[in-house]
Amino acid sequence: MKPIWIVDDDQSIRFVLEKALLREHLPTRSFSNTRDVLAALATAADDEGPQILVSDIRMPGGSGLDLLEKVKAKYPGLPVIIMTAFSDLDSAVSAFQGGAFEYLPKPFDLPKAVELIRRAVEESQREEVNEERLTEAPEMLGQAPAMQDVFRAIGRLSQSNVTVLITGESGSGKELVARALHKHSPRASGPFVAINTAAIPKDLLESELFGHERGAFTGAQNMRRGRFEQADGGTLFLDEIGDMPFELQTRLLRVLSDGHFYRVGGHSAVKTNVRVIAATHQDLEQRVKEGVFREDLFHRLNVIRLRLPALRERREDVSMLTRHFLQQSAKQLGVEPKRISDAALGWLETFAFPGNVRQLENICHWLTVMAPAQVIEPKDLPPEVGVARPLLADAPAEKALLAPALAEQAAVLAQPLASASAPAPAPAPLAVAAAASSVLPQAGDDAGLPWEDGLEAQAHALLESGCLEVWDLLTRRFESRLIQAALHNTKGRRIEAAHKLGIGRNTITRKIQELGLE
Repeated sequence: MKPIWIVDDDQSIRFVLEKALLREHLPTRSFSNTRDVLAALATAADDEGPQILVSDIRMPGGSGLDLLEKVKAKYPGLPVIIMTAFSDLDSAVSAFQGGAFEYLPKPFDLPKAVELIRRAVEESQREEVNEERLTEAPEMLGQAPAMQDVFRAIGRLSQSNVTVLITGESGSGKELVARALHKHSPRASGPFVAINTAAIPKDLLESELFGHERGAFTGAQNMRRGRFEQADGGTLFLDEIGDMPFELQTRLLRVLSDGHFYRVGGHSAVKTNVRVIAATHQDLEQRVKEGVFREDLFHRLNVIRLRLPALRERREDVSMLTRHFLQQSAKQLGVEPKRISDAALGWLETFAFPGNVRQLENICHWLTVMAPAQVIEPKDLPPEVGVARPLLADAPAEKALLAPALAEQAAVLAQPLASASAPAPAPAPLAVAAAASSVLPQAGDDAGLPWEDGLEAQAHALLESGCLEVWDLLTRRFESRLIQAALHNTKGRRIEAAHKLGIGRNTITRKIQELGLE
């Protein structure tokens, strides 16, 4: 491993850090000023530079922030920890804006400083591996079996001109698949034209697809070529085909049948040579049954169907995609790429991502702008990810916002839970029923509502009370009950409980800690 470079004009600081790091079997190299560091960097080969750099911020002969800027120019991915005895906001902001890994105010606790350096080393080694993987990143990423099936299908279709129907939820990357099919097809040298049929008003969609002649309608002052003509010799991607107006489906069917169409207001048939790839998030079979999608068009499009999995079906790809999008966002914004901790990745891997890959990309862009430090922790994730925070009932100021009855109920929710590390004696049936009915009425209880309706009613009551932590309050209680029930069922065996709940071993361990179930 490459050494950790320590830069400080205080000999005692250098000595203490050197000894502490050597006890951790971490090699070091020390400097008393920035000039010596820059000289060493100028003569060092790429594989001889520092693993991480720990630098004081104020030294004779040069500032640590100036050193940070110059070091980042040669080693953009190098973690730099800035130390200073001047614990002011300007120094912290300047350090982070310059791309510092962390900000360490003096005097510091030595074990915590060593722990921070150890974490920086781990991040550095992990980023080295990730950068190697991303240097030749393909247009699509995925190691999950479902994505490997998609890649294999693209490979099989690479030399074909057959029509393809891509299905999958919104945001799952259907256009990326369409572009990959075009890129690896015999039409790769031709144009790739994409149109979202749901995003264009019904009255304009016909002209967009097929073009129009001059004078065809008010405002048509010139002849215009439509998307079918623009894509001649290449690929036309029709996104959200399930939303196409019924009357236009007949015209599309004719083009797919013989390659001929008429511009709006035209009298001469136009011939086009286009490969059509369609995509939808809807169930086209159901749309056919409902009479809003032509069955003959469905069969014409459904020659080869390619289903793209939702992101929640390929959770093992979340880590790779997150780091890829963080790199992309940083490149677009011209800033230092953020790193993400394993704990934060764990939260993302358990999130359902209703917006799929597009939502993850947006989250990474948000984190690049909004995360305060170079290393993203769970607390930095956006609220939509749902990172757990303390219960409302634990905060006196917020507890006072609740109505008396709700405050009493919140107090019940916040009561210490039974230990989950060992099987607890079975509670009295009446006590269980009373506790459950205070939050989630039992399904099938003739005296009350289904538990879902009870949950909804409680959410309405909390929202009307002005409570701002409704999600956390109810989610934590819901998760607590699920985990307690599973642990009671398995007599405290966590791995078996996780298996029965359908979650990972690490997830249940983390949840037990976060929910205070230890």
